Amino acid sequence: MDIHDALRGITCPTVTPFDDGSIDDAALADLLDHLQAGGIDAVFPCGTTGEFPALTADEQRHVIETTVDHAEVPVVAGAAATSVEDTIAAIDRAADAGADAAAIVAPYFTTANAPAGNEQFFEAVLADASLPVLLYNIPQCTGQRIEPETVAAVADHERAIGIKDSSGDLEYFLSVLGTTPDEFLCLQGYDALLVPALRMGADGGINALSNVVPEVLREAFERADDERGRDLQRDAISPLFEACTTHDFAPATKTALTERGVISSGEVRPPLVAVDDPGSEAIGDALEAALAVGER
Repeated sequence: MDIHDALRGITCPTVTPFDDGSIDDAALADLLDHLQAGGIDAVFPCGTTGEFPALTADEQRHVIETTVDHAEVPVVAGAAATSVEDTIAAIDRAADAGADAAAIVAPYFTTANAPAGNEQFFEAVLADASLPVLLYNIPQCTGQRIEPETVAAVADHERAIGIKDSSGDLEYFLSVLGTTPDEFLCLQGYDALLVPALRMGADGGINALSNVVPEVLREAFERADDERGRDLQRDAISPLFEACTTHDFAPATKTALTERGVISSGEVRPPLVAVDDPGSEAIGDALEAALAVGER
């Protein structure tokens, strides 16, 4: 399937399973089987949920290669970095590993002192990108948002295919949606806003909970415009999302995956810590409720 078509659905930002500190290839393969059985349209390794900051460049390449080798759907690889040169190098590694597209963020730690700075950053990356590029707006992690005017300014570039917005700001999302070309994909990355965004014109979703309940997210996408979509969002997706947000999404998602029996360990790397017992119980209860709604 073409990457543009695949992103007009549900893409899973995959966790990176660990076993005693090392990447667990077998668990990653099990996860990908689970996702594909659940109807996922594409996968996104080495993103926020995939703990990319805790992976070396070689480990990131390994995760992408393993994903490409096992996945039967297109792969969008995380390629976040803080300089133009390092971002281009990360995109090249993803291309060499076989990815179909790469996702990049605005520079973090040293953020732009004016919107023009980010526009120049993205234009420089896009000019030398070896893959189609998805912008990734996640201001709670980068310390700045990609302004709608900046998105609009680069949206016509031949390498720019769309944006994942994980800000949780629906007004922002609608502004981007209204100021970019129709072929520029606007993808909702904040799970609690998936169905509302789809009803207002979003092209698809890239949602952490699709690791855990891919079939629920897929049905919510397909039924977004009717009462079933509303019920899935209100009674399954949003409560599970709320239970997970307390603990950060990589640890919480891994906990939910262990509760469902997809992977055997919720191990994360510092500075993240595993979910404690009360948190695991709360996530398990929310997961059970979400699955029950999905089966209604």
